[in-house]
Amino acid sequence: MTFCLGMKVEKGLVGIADTRITSGAECITARKLVVFHHAGHPLFVMTSGLRSVRDKIITYFEETLDETTSEFDRLHKALNALASQTRRVAAEDKEALENSKLLFNFHALVGGQMKHDREHKLYLLYPQGNWVEVGAGTPYCIIGETGYGKPILDRTLKYSDGMQLALKVGTLAFDSTRISSATVDFPLDVVVFESGGQEMYEYRYEKADLAESCQWWQERLRASLSELPSQWLEKAFARMERRHTETIPISG
Repeated sequence: MTFCLGMKVEKGLVGIADTRITSGAECITARKLVVFHHAGHPLFVMTSGLRSVRDKIITYFEETLDETTSEFDRLHKALNALASQTRRVAAEDKEALENSKLLFNFHALVGGQMKHDREHKLYLLYPQGNWVEVGAGTPYCIIGETGYGKPILDRTLKYSDGMQLALKVGTLAFDSTRISSATVDFPLDVVVFESGGQEMYEYRYEKADLAESCQWWQERLRASLSELPSQWLEKAFARMERRHTETIPISG
């Protein structure tokens, strides 16, 4: 499985991708986040799905960027090129995969800002080649293992939040997923992009790098649980407590 998280906040984009690849009982480390440069502007692509499908689509897309004679002046045009390569690989491999009981389950998160984009953009690409834009209403999208990190993002992340807060929340969403899913793990790749900029900055975090923050969060959750207002619990346990305090007669 995979955990890739893209976040779009007012000031820019933050992307987070785990690096664990599982094949049967075997686990290896491989990148799921790639940064490309086109016409002087960067864009990132994060992917989930079968590794063979991901690698082939990304290879074809990189070749398209290198060989195209027209400039993708808006991010959705580059996204459409990635969609075309997704359909191409589906035409080449989907039938053989399905005959082997494997799904063509490629998904991608694509973020950046090209020359004529008015603002930074984040898109989700589906296996069929269609896509949706991630906007201010729900300023994030997860592909891969989606369930475990979603609650903290829904409760905390706002479009108006700063990029540092977004990264902080995103790493906690990753940590929640890592704890609950054996198929997601460190190292963690991160990319940050400031709106209007022409550079994306990539970082890799090992488990030791985030150990203090993750431990602090774990302890704070336990402490908060103890401090949670709990008057409502009295109703649930009232009869049990009365039973414990009743005097039981002793027969002679």
